[in-house]
Amino acid sequence: MEEKSAILLLEDGTKFYGQAAGKIGTTMGEICFCTGMTGYQEVFTDPSYFGQILIMTNVHIGNYGTIEEEVESDSVKIAGLVCRTFTETFSRPRTNESIQTYFEREEVVGISGIDTRAVVRHIRHKGAMNAIISSEDLDENSLMSKLKGHPSMAGMELASKVSTKEPYFWGEEDAKYKVAVLDLGVKRNILKCLEAVGCYMKVFPAKTSFDEMKSWNPDGYFISNGPGDPAPMDYAVDVVRKILDEDAPLFGICLGHQILARALDIETYKMHNGHRGLNHPVKNLVTGKSEITTQNHGFGVSPEAIQSSDKVEITHMNLNDETIEGIKVKGKKAFSIQYHPEAFPGPHDSRYLFEEFTKIM
Repeated sequence: MEEKSAILLLEDGTKFYGQAAGKIGTTMGEICFCTGMTGYQEVFTDPSYFGQILIMTNVHIGNYGTIEEEVESDSVKIAGLVCRTFTETFSRPRTNESIQTYFEREEVVGISGIDTRAVVRHIRHKGAMNAIISSEDLDENSLMSKLKGHPSMAGMELASKVSTKEPYFWGEEDAKYKVAVLDLGVKRNILKCLEAVGCYMKVFPAKTSFDEMKSWNPDGYFISNGPGDPAPMDYAVDVVRKILDEDAPLFGICLGHQILARALDIETYKMHNGHRGLNHPVKNLVTGKSEITTQNHGFGVSPEAIQSSDKVEITHMNLNDETIEGIKVKGKKAFSIQYHPEAFPGPHDSRYLFEEFTKIM
């Protein structure tokens, strides 16, 4: 493929030049970085990344191609890709297609040939910000004008944009447990892990009412991961409050963790950079054991608000920065964690949490 120039421009005016990757075009979003060494296709299709330009810190992206089984949703969800080496030649025999063909089909705009270490160091210091990639317009003034009109991730409700439009079922109908899933951007491998511990699920759109979910007569409720700011998601907070009022078993992951906190009047906040990758150390404060976890979030639960609340106990804490990674609601059959225990790809240290959910059902 003939190389075509591209530019990455950050909202603070910092710019990087490279080569086009994927579709020729222009894209905008909040820039963030993922430290995972493998599993790029699972990352690209994770709905929690919706609306974000992603920097992959591993040097080679595309070297083992793409394959249909390694997706977390029905399409690529990232707004754009920044990488060092975008490799069209792939080594895996059962690969379906090259990453270039995959990105063209999914209409994803990217940029390669970038010093990703320099970009990551910059946004680690400055914090998350919007950015624009273009391989069709290299005029900085023109791009900055477009970028200034792009909304901030803070205050943005995105879960309903990636959620299923119609309810659907997952698992074996004769399974031991029936679980109502509120889809805020659920990953397929989370559903597979729930299925593996004996759950039959009905997956509901993000803005489904509690009454509709309850009418299916589930044994428990699952609140999924997803993108965006939890602050404007009153519709989901209302559902969780009603689940708590019923004292029904409840398990929340990632955005679901933040929604549970807000249902208990515990604030959330936008993090300086967030956590994204496969190697985040978390301590289980109940067992005293530590876990290596897979994470993807740009918002968190306020430690100050948690400390002043008498409604929850902290069950998990991040060993890098002491952010809140898990809570249990006192006197209720409800708990949540900030990270992704299904971990595709990644370590499986946290798979026990799915069994913990079945125990309270």
